[in-house]
Amino acid sequence: MGIGDIADGLTRGVESLGASVSGALFEPVIRLGVTGLSRAGKTVFITSLVANLMDRGRMPGLHAAADGRIQAAYLQPQPDDTLPRFDFEAHLAALTGPTPHWPEGTRAISELRLSFRIQPRGMLGALRGPRTVHLDIVDYPGEWLLDLGLMGKSYADWSAGVLARLPGRPGAEGYIGALPDPAQRLDEPTAQDLAARFTAHLQDARAAGWSDCSPGRFLLPGELAGSPVLTFAPLPSPPQTPRGSLWREMERRYEAYKSKVVRPFFRDHFARIDRQVVLMDVLGAIHAGPAALEDLRRAMAEILVAFRPGRSGWLASLLGAHRVEKILFAATKADHLHHTQHARLTMITQAMLREASDHANFAGAKTAALSLAALRTTTEETIPHEGTTLDAVRGTLADGRRAAFYPGELPNDPAQLLSPARSGAARWLDADYAIMSFAPAPVHLRPGEGPPHIRLDRAAEFLIGDRL
Repeated sequence: MGIGDIADGLTRGVESLGASVSGALFEPVIRLGVTGLSRAGKTVFITSLVANLMDRGRMPGLHAAADGRIQAAYLQPQPDDTLPRFDFEAHLAALTGPTPHWPEGTRAISELRLSFRIQPRGMLGALRGPRTVHLDIVDYPGEWLLDLGLMGKSYADWSAGVLARLPGRPGAEGYIGALPDPAQRLDEPTAQDLAARFTAHLQDARAAGWSDCSPGRFLLPGELAGSPVLTFAPLPSPPQTPRGSLWREMERRYEAYKSKVVRPFFRDHFARIDRQVVLMDVLGAIHAGPAALEDLRRAMAEILVAFRPGRSGWLASLLGAHRVEKILFAATKADHLHHTQHARLTMITQAMLREASDHANFAGAKTAALSLAALRTTTEETIPHEGTTLDAVRGTLADGRRAAFYPGELPNDPAQLLSPARSGAARWLDADYAIMSFAPAPVHLRPGEGPPHIRLDRAAEFLIGDRL
């Protein structure tokens, strides 16, 4: 490397630092990561959040909106030209158009920049005038986030853990019954058949409401479909692993998956996030049964381990050493319950994540749990039943019919669900918990109002309120 190259590198470094300092001091940027596992409602959450931040009539819990500090909020071109833009306009039209419907879910990473013009409070605020704060929202599949838990595991450790959990999971029998001798010589059709069977099991498990369905790119392969980096599967550890064996090749491909797929995602996107919301379909897991609820608890615990929690120092943030400062765990679809049960749903969510969130809080991050609905699709009513009344919700079904629905009563004590889930119970003993698939209800938005929601304003206040 010549002197010119060194000088050029130093110049770029100084320019980069100068841009970082300028941005942090004059136009600060909040990078908010939004993720969640399948059917948790990421696309709807981002769409409704942005719409309600632009038209803040339904956001009384966001203090900067309630006291008038936010003078304007507007979309700008995203800062990363290599990422697809989150298609906010199309998704909002799907949710609020003449024939509302759910938009297509997240299948890849995308980004959107929302900028605020903020009038600071106090005498100094009046003297300096409005300032600009940028909110960069990064949307990515939760299945990819689960892959971060692979980074600290060898192929042998990963295989042992997966095989120990397979019995009883949907579609697992077809894979277990096809396991060959891992010490046999590599045969590519055998490797492809194993990977296909394992992928089929992951698809069945996800469809049945299970959460731990990694490796995530097996479900969302994109341009990697059919490549060797996605053609591996867990195997029982053999006494010996000769060169050229099936085990050796599966191990090599697993390590390639970590180095060529997982690590670049962590380095380029995930490690730059400083606020994070993790959306959870807790109601769906409860409906699927104790094993599915325990699977969700374990998956969320592994996700928290993947974060780098802790508050960034001022200088560290200027130099780009982002750490996740706040993590919100949100139980979605709260509109499927009467409001009298929302506190119970929140308590169950908090109890599921107690151990992992304590670790994050100890490391300096702030965590919170909340039950919310990014788009409210139901109204509440009381219905008669066998001489008594039930607190129910009424919504529009996929076929257009209106129906009242009572899902069952969540327990006051979360241990009544979490204890049988941890102990491996096959079903709930005392109650059945039902779910209903509601379609978006027709909505007529008045000027200055975003789509109806439940506690989206409180979620926004926790995630970004201190920076506004």
